[in-house]
Amino acid sequence: MDDMLNNLSTYGYIVLFLYSLGGGFVALLGAGVLSFMGKMDISLSIAIAMIANFIGDSLMFYMSRYHKREMMEYFKKHRRKLAFSHLLLKRNGSWIIVVKKFIYGLKTLVPLAIGLTKYDFWKFSAYNAIGAAIWAVVVGGGSYLFGGALIKAYDLISDKPYLAPIMLVIIGGATWFYLSSATKKKG
Repeated sequence: MDDMLNNLSTYGYIVLFLYSLGGGFVALLGAGVLSFMGKMDISLSIAIAMIANFIGDSLMFYMSRYHKREMMEYFKKHRRKLAFSHLLLKRNGSWIIVVKKFIYGLKTLVPLAIGLTKYDFWKFSAYNAIGAAIWAVVVGGGSYLFGGALIKAYDLISDKPYLAPIMLVIIGGATWFYLSSATKKKG
C-alpha cells in the first residue's frame, strides 16, 4: 500500500490530468483523499482536474463540430442518447453543460451532441469553464473534507471484499435504469 501511495503522490498529478480529460471523477476523488493524507496538494489537484476537464470537453466539442462524418459513425449506436442530450439542452438550456459534469453517462455525450448543433463555441466554453470549476471544487473539496470517512469505507471494503461488487452492481444498475428509462421510446 505504501508503494502505491508513493507512486500516486509522485505521478498522481499526471494521472489526474490524463484521467480528467475524459471525466476524472475517480481520479479527483483519489487526489482529494491523498491530499487529506498529506501526499498531494488539494489546491493543485483541483486546478489540474478543472483545466484537464475543460480541455477534454472542448476537444470533444471540436471533434464533433469539425469531424461530423466520423462522429456520426459513433452516434449510430447511441441515437437515443444523442436525442436525449438534445432534449436536455432544449429543456434546460445551457445549464445542462454545467450539470452534466455530475451525471455519469452524459458527461462525454453532451459535448459531442452539442458540437453537432450550431451552438456557439464561446458560449459553450464559458459554461464548460463554470461547470469544470464547480465540478472540481465539489468533488475534490468534498473528497478532501470527507477523506477520513472515505478511508474508513475503504478499510471496511478491504476487510469484506464481497461488498465492493455489490455496491458497484447497485450503483451501475441504478445508472443503467435511469439512462434506459430516460432514453426509452414513449408511445
